[in-house]
Amino acid sequence: MVFGCGRTADIRTSSGEISYQIVDAGGNVIEMPGKPKRIVTLAASTDTIILGMLPTENLVAVNALLDDPVSSNIVKKAQKIPEKIKNPSAERILSLQPDLVIVPDWSDAVIVDSLRDLGLKVVVCKGPRSVAEVRETVRLLAKAIGEENKGSQIIAQMDEKLREIKNKVDKIPLEKRKTVVLISLMTSYGGIGSPFDDMCGYAGVINGAGAAGIKNGQVLAKERLIAINPDILILPMYNDHGTYDVESFYREFLEDPSLQTLTAIKEKRLYMPREGYMYNVSQDIVFGIQEIALAAYGKDFAQPADCHISVSGE
Repeated sequence: MVFGCGRTADIRTSSGEISYQIVDAGGNVIEMPGKPKRIVTLAASTDTIILGMLPTENLVAVNALLDDPVSSNIVKKAQKIPEKIKNPSAERILSLQPDLVIVPDWSDAVIVDSLRDLGLKVVVCKGPRSVAEVRETVRLLAKAIGEENKGSQIIAQMDEKLREIKNKVDKIPLEKRKTVVLISLMTSYGGIGSPFDDMCGYAGVINGAGAAGIKNGQVLAKERLIAINPDILILPMYNDHGTYDVESFYREFLEDPSLQTLTAIKEKRLYMPREGYMYNVSQDIVFGIQEIALAAYGKDFAQPADCHISVSGE
């Protein structure tokens, strides 16, 4: 019998391993013959969750951006894993000989079917859109790797950080709360239903795009941005290991004649965040929340680089 998204009673196999079942986000029942030792995940966020619970030796490949100091908060961990992947084929994944593959639900369903047809154990998880869904994903992946207690520890540390942020945010009067707009290279990201929108609530700021009724997946037109007239613009930092010219993007955007009436541009209230926090939908989303608060309210929310919630021992 399977109990919800959890495990069945443990069964010891002839090899001495404890076998168990899990139910993934797609409702699939996966039989695990024991704790996986060679894991591949198909997203930077799920890499980060697993590396928060297990040593680097258990992940046989890592997302190609995780050793980029602009885009990652776990560069040192990622550098220990030689194999880097971006959009691997099913055959490429098979060649890594994983005993567990973790796939977010935004991935192409065809690859999930292909991997299962190749005989691989595949767990589908949510691509989180909120802090609550990050917790849900951490719980699921902890069960998938047979480390439920570590998942609980990760969540406890997340909640502790959120309480710390809330204690500071609660001291900011409502009339002094700032309106921010995220200018992303993903031009339809940041509205209602996005992780960023949820993060803004915890950070004590108003997401200008969300307040204007713009949903995630809709592009924020210049006319709407001018109407919102945010206090602060959060700009991208992404450069893909130095191969993308983000400075050119700044020049084109900030010198646009139609945007010169924006308060944030006139008063140079422009914030270039740590991308490794801002777009992070792992347990480290809490540091992204603090990064937004730092953009809006300054030094009271200062934090060091490379913060990472981990109980892996590394």
